[in-house]
Amino acid sequence: MCLLCDDEKAYKAYMDFLDAMERKGKVADPNAAMDAVLDHLEALDAARAKENANNRARQDDPANDKTLSPFFCSPINK
Repeated sequence: MCLLCDDEKAYKAYMDFLDAMERKGKVADPNAAMDAVLDHLEALDAARAKENANNRARQDDPANDKTLSPFFCSPINK
């Protein structure tokens, strides 16, 4: 549980997972629940990082740079 106590989002996700399992009438193994929650949070972080990388790539594209002067020589797209 120490991994989750430091991270408020992880702890909330863990508790929500346990509550959902109880509502379904299932008894959740705490270790399996923690693994499932951590896997889910890692997947969300990876998706967020990928989205941020895509946004940075779009912003770095000279074609999308609105601050360029009309007299600025940019590469020619062939």
